[in-house]
Amino acid sequence: MANLIKLRKGLDINLKGKAIAEVMSVKEPGFYALCPDDFTGVTPKVVVKEQEYVMAGGPLFIDKNHPEVKFVSPVSGVVTSVERGARRKVMSITVEAAPEQDFEEFGKKNVASMDGDAVKAALQDAGMFAFIKQRPYDVIADPTVAPRAIFVSAFDSNPLAPDFEIALKGEEAHFQTGLDALAKIATTYLSISVNQKSAALTQAKHVTLTVFDGPHPAGNVGVQINHIAPVNKGETVWTIDPQAVIFIGRLFNTGRVDLTRTVAITGSEVKKPAYCKLKIGALLTDVLANNVNKDKVLRYISGNPLTGKQIPANGFLGAFHSQVTVIPEGSDIHEMLGWIMPRCDQFSVNHSYFSWLMGKKKEYVLDARVKGGERHMIMSNEYDKVLPMDILPEYLIKAIIAGDIDRMEQLGIYEVAPEDFALCEFVCSSKMELQRIVREGLDMLRREMC
Repeated sequence: MANLIKLRKGLDINLKGKAIAEVMSVKEPGFYALCPDDFTGVTPKVVVKEQEYVMAGGPLFIDKNHPEVKFVSPVSGVVTSVERGARRKVMSITVEAAPEQDFEEFGKKNVASMDGDAVKAALQDAGMFAFIKQRPYDVIADPTVAPRAIFVSAFDSNPLAPDFEIALKGEEAHFQTGLDALAKIATTYLSISVNQKSAALTQAKHVTLTVFDGPHPAGNVGVQINHIAPVNKGETVWTIDPQAVIFIGRLFNTGRVDLTRTVAITGSEVKKPAYCKLKIGALLTDVLANNVNKDKVLRYISGNPLTGKQIPANGFLGAFHSQVTVIPEGSDIHEMLGWIMPRCDQFSVNHSYFSWLMGKKKEYVLDARVKGGERHMIMSNEYDKVLPMDILPEYLIKAIIAGDIDRMEQLGIYEVAPEDFALCEFVCSSKMELQRIVREGLDMLRREMC
């Protein structure tokens, strides 16, 4: 029987615009882009040229430090541009999809007859290693370091997050094959929500199953690792999102790379929030064109409102994102008596508005404004109230700002990732960019240790 872990700390933010359980058909995007910045910790080396034809599953760039780690094209077609920024940094590689798709053939494989090294080699060859992250540092996994364990979180508790059980329908066999492959490499932990009932999750084989019950960030894999098997100095664990597990299963079952995700189109400014099928890196112009409210200035986000990446209206789907969110930028101004209005339609963590009397089921429309400037850090224990991890978040943030590596290690930086502090950033009275600070701390530590 699966172990049940109940979390008390956290905060659910109930926003308007959650996707209904319907998969809508969308026009196939003509262009796809892979952005090296999506793959943290990688130094890209482009292996294609503009106007070169690539196959679906063919490499677009590799990691200079680990050339065996490939980053492959989601479609076959012509490379239309290799965009570079300052100091010739690779910003994106864009491919125009061909009318008829051609695939690199990797051959069907029986996972049951393979060992861990063979599975790892197959993942590297087909570009699947690009979707595996490691802790510490929250970067693309180092293939030369054997992990102590692999963690998969099969649910997302972020605001407006997609329901993985919808993405899982019809993909159950691929999901189990992906888990079988990961289990060949190391002990694999699968975490599910107490509300999930799919047999593919509750009866998954070759994994250690754990059930979580509680508010966000219960779905964060970092929180789950902290409660199941914390990361100590010198240890390495891998994490992978559940739809990438399906990618791996498709690879072994079909012999081809298929990077199609079930993506939730969400947000208060979306006319019909629903799901659709998109490959990673898909151009979102046609997907959003007639489905958003054009009467307001909008913020387009690849990902969720707390941890997602801002993109233009004609942007591309991030490599790790199964959600696109559209919310207002925010332009209304409350002058004069605005500060004493009851504001029953606005969300407040600390009951500053009367909206808390409306109950937890009320849906809110939040915009992208910070509503305040950065100020001195207030030691108010507000981070600890929403972070269910056995660390001292406020002291860890102070240690990172001070650049005190010894103190950072003692306070548990090896266990965390920027996303673990997204909720802390949301409730922060000091308006500090905690996710950026944690990312800088992890990068600092990695430079010192490598």
